[in-house]
Amino acid sequence: MKKIGFLSFGHWSPERGSQVRTASDVLLQSIELAVGAEKLGLDGAYFRVHHFARQLASPFPLLAAVGARTSTIEIGTGVIDMRYENPHYMVEDAGAADVISGGRLQLGISRGSPEQVIDGWKHFGYEPAEGESPADMARRHAMTFLERIEGKGFAQPNPRPMFPNPPGLLRLEPYSEGLRERIWWGAGSNATAVWAAEMGMNLQSSTLKDDETGEPFHIQQAKQIRAYREAWATVGHSRTPRVSVSRSIFALMNDTDRMYFGRGKEGDQIGMIDAQTRAIFGRGYAAEPDRLIEDLRGDEAIAEADTLLLTVPNMLGVEYNLHVIESILTHVAPALGWR
Repeated sequence: MKKIGFLSFGHWSPERGSQVRTASDVLLQSIELAVGAEKLGLDGAYFRVHHFARQLASPFPLLAAVGARTSTIEIGTGVIDMRYENPHYMVEDAGAADVISGGRLQLGISRGSPEQVIDGWKHFGYEPAEGESPADMARRHAMTFLERIEGKGFAQPNPRPMFPNPPGLLRLEPYSEGLRERIWWGAGSNATAVWAAEMGMNLQSSTLKDDETGEPFHIQQAKQIRAYREAWATVGHSRTPRVSVSRSIFALMNDTDRMYFGRGKEGDQIGMIDAQTRAIFGRGYAAEPDRLIEDLRGDEAIAEADTLLLTVPNMLGVEYNLHVIESILTHVAPALGWR
């Protein structure tokens, strides 16, 4: 059995053919997609976070809204860029969203991806400390966030407060028990996956990682997952961690599917995500169900993961995306043992 969710990048654009023309459209349709996906039996609704772009950006209002409209589906992010985050304010936002959803938040965080603007985190008021890189700053913000969501008091109470305080040092509210175990780190390399294990975070690995061996993407990703699990066992955490991978997977069921995604097989791609980092981008999958099942059997990383996130073409609208999800759940997942 495997948990299956969708991952939406939340694009919106007024261009011709778009079903998602405004920011209002993408937010409201994201909620409706989560509601519809829950009815189909999907396990998770996850949303990407990008700043300075016509995409989903501030996740917590959306997560809270989805939590209020649903009752069973996990809700999460993949991922929040911690270079931009005030970890204390984030503790309050995450706690509120988790309380509203009844403890269904699965929060993916990371040091972020290449940006739309130069050093965008500066516009949010953040600067690396002396000797820090922006990635170091992201990890520092993450460590503060992880510490504060544990619910331990750290702030000295005012001796003359406006309202009565409980005894001892004060914590941020609302505190949501169990949220610390539902934080995921988006790792782009084997080393950061090992670090995530050492920090007791679940692992999110997407369709992009550092090209560390020259092997096919799914093999490198499977090795990353195994390194993560080995590090987790070495540290000796008491719980079993979760691992997700994301994929673009489309079952070609009708002429519309073939029009959008029937272009034939595409392989992995290599690119530079910055001046120093060579990255490998994993292939997508699109075929009639029988062929799709056989192709997916050979993906080592999907086999290693307990959670699969299906990247959805959100600009094609809610109805079409529910069709995409239902096709996978009905015609592909059972044959692979995912359902």
